[in-house]
Amino acid sequence: MMDTKLLGCVVLFPIQILFCILKATVRLLVPLKRKDLVADVVLITGGGRGIGRHLAKEFAKQGARKVGDVTILVNNAAVVHGKTLMKSDDDALLKTQHINTLGQFWTMKAFLPRMLELCHGHVVCINSILSLSSIPGAIDYCTSKASAYAFMESLTLGLLDCPGVDCTTVLPFHTDTEMFQGMRVRFPHLFPPLHPEVVAQRTVDAVRTNTAFVVLPWTMHLLVILKSLLPQCALEEIHKFAGSYTCMNTFKGRT
Repeated sequence: MMDTKLLGCVVLFPIQILFCILKATVRLLVPLKRKDLVADVVLITGGGRGIGRHLAKEFAKQGARKVGDVTILVNNAAVVHGKTLMKSDDDALLKTQHINTLGQFWTMKAFLPRMLELCHGHVVCINSILSLSSIPGAIDYCTSKASAYAFMESLTLGLLDCPGVDCTTVLPFHTDTEMFQGMRVRFPHLFPPLHPEVVAQRTVDAVRTNTAFVVLPWTMHLLVILKSLLPQCALEEIHKFAGSYTCMNTFKGRT
């Protein structure tokens, strides 16, 4: 009996994988229905500058308000110190984890219950591709973003049984903001930094289409796949490709 079940799983698994690939392909080719955000109230952490400021403008264009019960929560605030582990100040390390990771726990506990009551809401995390492929010189940031990614992945799965409440995790490459002025990339002309307004536009569109995960630009998928298939052999090449974060003046910033 057990052998029959095992055989059934072995046969069904590639079929399920093929179905997922076909479903994703159709999603890319067929225009998605976009929901209206006029009735939504948006809260954006770290919305004073960078990506956060552009997010506020984009949500405002869609008619979203800033007063009332929060139905769209955007966890965007983050800090980076750009130092190696041994050169990192203990307080700075704790601050990075508190803001980039634990801050999402507190905002979620504050606003998610009301979304569940209303059966209407959307949670957004502005993460980073560094959560999936780390670089040297920003060990605090990469660690915090990896934790935030796991948090959002678990939350997204947990909310699948909660109709009306959705999640979006945005994983952008190097973005041209004050926060990442010290970022150095191996091929800057081939992979130029993203513009914050583009990240904001893609994020709002992902909310309107209920897209769970967004990787920017799409070419970063290749980096993630390469690391998954050849974790040891590809490590050095990924390091060379990704570059590093250097900080001349111990810059501390927010997205």
